[in-house]
Amino acid sequence: MDTEPNRSATQKAKFLDMFTVEYSEGVLGDLADLRAFDRKAILDQIEVQLTHQPTQETRNKKRLVGLIPPWEHVEPVWELRVGEFRVFYDVNEDESRVIV
Repeated sequence: MDTEPNRSATQKAKFLDMFTVEYSEGVLGDLADLRAFDRKAILDQIEVQLTHQPTQETRNKKRLVGLIPPWEHVEPVWELRVGEFRVFYDVNEDESRVIV
C-alpha cells in the first residue's frame, strides 16, 4: 500500500537518497572545544538535516552567496543553523556526499 499517494516515483526515489557526511580537517577539534550538550545537538542535527535533501532550503538551511571559505569548495556553500552555532557545508550531489 502506498502511504504517500501525492508523490511521484521520481520524488520518492530522490527522498530515499541518502548522503554520506564527511568531516573536514579541524572540525573534530572545533567540536571537541564545545560542551558535550552542544556537541551532541550539532551532530544530531547534521545527521537529521544533511543526510537527506541537504540542498533543500529550510528555516535552518540556506545557501551562502558570495562566501569564499578557507577550503576547496564547489558553489554554493551552505549553512546549517543549530541554535547559536553555524555549520558550513558543501554538497557533491553526483557522489551523494556532504562535506562539513
